[in-house]
Amino acid sequence: MGKPIGYYVTLEVPRLKEKDPALTEEVSKNMADELERMVEIPIEATILVIGLGNWNVTPDSLGPKVIEKLIVTRHLIEYMPGKFNTKKGIRPVCALAPGVLGITGIETGDIIRGLVEKVKPDFIIAIDALASRSMERISTTIQIADTGIYPGSGVGNKRMGITRQNMGVPVVAIGVPTVVDAATMANDTLDMLIGQFIRQAKPGSDFYKLLENLDKEEKYNLIREVMSPFVGQLVVTPKEIDSLIDNTAKTLAGGLNLALHPGIQYDEVSTFLQ
Repeated sequence: MGKPIGYYVTLEVPRLKEKDPALTEEVSKNMADELERMVEIPIEATILVIGLGNWNVTPDSLGPKVIEKLIVTRHLIEYMPGKFNTKKGIRPVCALAPGVLGITGIETGDIIRGLVEKVKPDFIIAIDALASRSMERISTTIQIADTGIYPGSGVGNKRMGITRQNMGVPVVAIGVPTVVDAATMANDTLDMLIGQFIRQAKPGSDFYKLLENLDKEEKYNLIREVMSPFVGQLVVTPKEIDSLIDNTAKTLAGGLNLALHPGIQYDEVSTFLQ
């Protein structure tokens, strides 16, 4: 598959686009369960959560939005140990939305690495918006992996990897597709047309064989090549993306809060998600 060896999980939730509180709670709990199965995090471990992305661009603001709804406790455990401590199931959690290179002038990976050297977390969890190769996956899947993430790689802007090799600590990446390549949309539309032509063509005819033997990857690359001089590498997002990002951020933050603080129930977590 061309990916590093690791643990990969995809939660497929077609109704994730809907603002259903019961569904949000169910998905958050399932996400927390998957995170706990993926990595064993000691209760005293310090967790650094990174919200990747550009808060000025709505489809790319998922990471920063999740950080806003996260229960951060590292400072509370340090300054109020009698009230907040690991014996009550509350881990030391800190968080940062470092922005992007175009805003800060600094590689995001360098910012995180500097923070790791100072804070010395035991784990990093990175949240980012993804680019999809399928329209059906936009805001309907949650992808989790213990191999880290390369910010910007989905839109051809690959930056320094947020990985264990670069950061020196384990990295879990969580992403949700929020945009799709325009060439993918054109390719999917063409696939539907070809499917119709195949059903109507006479089996065994030259036209039938031509359609049946079309290479999908070659077809996709040809469409990108044709579109590139006119629109460049165009990506598109649903018109209701503001609402989708807010709802998805609540879902991810709910799952993270449950996984990172086992002593807190969802009813308590939900107050942070408003």
